[in-house]
Amino acid sequence: MKYHFFLLFVLFSVFGFSQKSKIDLKTIEKSLRTEDSPYNYEKLIFKFKGYPKSLDSIEAQYLYYGRNFRNDKISTSDESFKSLVEAFKQNNFADCIKQGKALYGKDPTNLDVLLILLRAYDSVKDGNNFIHHLNQFRALTEGIRSSGDGKSEKTAYIVNSVGDEYILLNILNIGQDYTRSSKASKDAMFDIWQKDGKQIYIKILYLELTN
Repeated sequence: MKYHFFLLFVLFSVFGFSQKSKIDLKTIEKSLRTEDSPYNYEKLIFKFKGYPKSLDSIEAQYLYYGRNFRNDKISTSDESFKSLVEAFKQNNFADCIKQGKALYGKDPTNLDVLLILLRAYDSVKDGNNFIHHLNQFRALTEGIRSSGDGKSEKTAYIVNSVGDEYILLNILNIGQDYTRSSKASKDAMFDIWQKDGKQIYIKILYLELTN
């Protein structure tokens, strides 16, 4: 999707040397659902919505990967998301923002929804909302970046979807001059991107989860 590419210039500056952490989906699921956990979903989503810059990379990871355990996810195949994309394509930014805010209310950590909202707010020169959602987007993508180093299967970057993989690829500046091979594994697919002997491993989660 073309709207995945317009924010690259503001993303390159946010990634430095971040601490890598092992993603344990079972621990994430349990913590998000435990009221007295520091990683309880309601606590984290309150920070995410109110002051996203206060989230550390671990908290961002719990929100990003914890999305797999939510019943209220918005899929790119949903009619509501297709309608949002159509409003964006038609440059109907007022309607795009209205629809985007509704989907954001249901699925606030959806990177696709955040990107469309960012583009719409940028188009109408709404700097406050643009910066707020940009900080949210940065927090979540930093969580992805700190999931691994991409140098092997064991230390692969981990993403929730193919769409999120392409967001990460653009952040990593991996373009069409790379070749891709794929390898299936339990509940996931590994994509290996290669260029001049360099390999980048990305693990795409395919989870059939119930709540």
